Amino acid sequence: MLTEVGARAIENASVIYGSGRAIELVRSHIRCDAHEIQDYCALHLLPTDAVVLSTGDPMLSGLGSKLRGYDNIEVIPGISSLQVACARLGVRMEMLEIITVHGRGAGGTADVAARISQALGAGRTVFILPDKAFGISEVVELLKATGYDVPIALCENLGYDDERVVVGSANEPPVAKGDMMCIIVGIELEKREA
Repeated sequence: MLTEVGARAIENASVIYGSGRAIELVRSHIRCDAHEIQDYCALHLLPTDAVVLSTGDPMLSGLGSKLRGYDNIEVIPGISSLQVACARLGVRMEMLEIITVHGRGAGGTADVAARISQALGAGRTVFILPDKAFGISEVVELLKATGYDVPIALCENLGYDDERVVVGSANEPPVAKGDMMCIIVGIELEKREA
């Protein structure tokens, strides 16, 4: 979900770096050399005029959130999974508690259950960018353990041809088919599959 500004930045770049997947997603806009990043800890060694591609939500859980402290960095976001999920489900963003576990592994899950429980207890809807260490199974276990009987929406591959939005509950949870997903808990919707 590239914006016009993002497309122009890619088309006018003198050199591009990114993951193989990110490069392939925008291949039709690339007019220069594109290189796959081998070491994300060495971004500071890239040319100062490089355009760095990143998939995901740049200031929520993606590469952009890791660029604090770099000088002269402009983050040009696309349309985020947060925006797309809310649009698909008719959820107002100001009603959300946003929690990201993505890329943090097991060490980032310590307070996630407490934050979800607290948000649901306050009547808020929870948007979760999961991780293998805390995904749909852990959300279902938490809801069962705490007794919250609220809908769970699983949004997979948002913006892609195989986009899928499934709404279930702790008793009939949606089943993930891949690993590119977000989860929204506590919305009032009919059970559906798209």
